[in-house]
Amino acid sequence: MKKLLLASTSTVHGSPYLAYLMPRLKSFFSGCNTLLFIPYARPGGMSHQAYTEKVKETFKALNITVAGIHEYESPAEAIASAEAIFTGGGNTFVLLNNLYKNNCINALKTAINGGTPYLGTSAGSNICGLTINTTNDMPIVYPPSFKALGCLPFNVNPHYLDPEPNSTHMGETRETRIKEFHTYHTFPVVGLREGSWLELNNHILQLKGAFSARIFEYNKQPYELNPEETLQHLN
Repeated sequence: MKKLLLASTSTVHGSPYLAYLMPRLKSFFSGCNTLLFIPYARPGGMSHQAYTEKVKETFKALNITVAGIHEYESPAEAIASAEAIFTGGGNTFVLLNNLYKNNCINALKTAINGGTPYLGTSAGSNICGLTINTTNDMPIVYPPSFKALGCLPFNVNPHYLDPEPNSTHMGETRETRIKEFHTYHTFPVVGLREGSWLELNNHILQLKGAFSARIFEYNKQPYELNPEETLQHLN
């Protein structure tokens, strides 16, 4: 039974790392003493070790010991034996490229499908969709494939932003870019706003947090999904 918590962001403006999620994480990781952290996305280019140290410090509050996947000789074996897994945010292309390079894709799928609790933030949530084609990140590396884990029957757009009515910015909005995506692909996209997350437990996938999500289905008008509503209709 899959157990997923996929957040748009790790940090809500003005609060410490993962602070807004900590009450939920205490319950989500109940019974877990150790956690495997995947720092491959390297936000801002920070090192795997520096990123892992940041996560270690945060999870002390939950009495959970954290180890970085880069500390293991076999990343795939580390995933297979993990009690719980957290993939942090950063650059989605860099993350997926490293997962392929280290033969982690199938290991992650197997672990998640087997019920290992999985937390993702930003890029770590993005890779749980069908592809990473709806990421906002720059393609600074070229992974072997844009196909992701496929734990969800749709794509995720973390950090979804609504158009600003009075903005003078002349570039495309997120909604415009997702519409462009749907000229080539037919599966749905969930625009996940900051402070919101998707949670899969007991086969029920729900939107959690304070904000609605923007849902994009092929050949349909975009619409809002409210917190606590399910996404089962996107299967």
